[in-house]
Amino acid sequence: MDFKPLITLLAIVNPLAIVPFFIHYTQGFSPAQRKRTIGISSFSAFLVITVSAVLGLKILDFFSISLASFQVGGGMLLLISSMNMLNAQPAEAKAHTHEMEDGAEKAAMGASIAVVPLTIPLLTGPATISTVVIYAQKAQTVFQLGTLVIYGVVIGLATAVCFALAEPIARVLGKTGINVMTRLMGLILAALAVEVMADGLGKLFPILRT
Repeated sequence: MDFKPLITLLAIVNPLAIVPFFIHYTQGFSPAQRKRTIGISSFSAFLVITVSAVLGLKILDFFSISLASFQVGGGMLLLISSMNMLNAQPAEAKAHTHEMEDGAEKAAMGASIAVVPLTIPLLTGPATISTVVIYAQKAQTVFQLGTLVIYGVVIGLATAVCFALAEPIARVLGKTGINVMTRLMGLILAALAVEVMADGLGKLFPILRT
């Protein structure tokens, strides 16, 4: 079993880095409201990964986009995300400030913030979706595709655990500890992004493989 997709997804989603945002957006929530938010966020993260794995390639075909082009574009998104993380920012958050503000306004009006902004864009966004689609194309059997769905379950569970233990994690790691973890995952993600881009460029320009 190839664990590289799981490592990549954990590096991008990185629920530990989203813990401070979870605490911020759920201030004043009752235990029941917080528990419901955790459940919806975790399931939504799983759903985004599963839909991307099962339907992502069909969507590319519909828009007549080659996988090689998508790999290069997705690799660039991963690289941008890794730069954000190396600056101790969540991978998916920096380019979506307005979406976060909109999500905060919805929370102030009493709407659920479990999907926006916690799941989209903070946990899962373009970088996550493109990564899943790229790995889905490499899946040669139903079992391998199913493995991606299982990894989605793992991501959802990891999100649920981190959010459920948000306050203890924040106390133990502190802001510095979370920043260090985010930068470490960003470094790993940068290396994986270069690998994805190199593979896509090699398909677009075969001369680069010689």
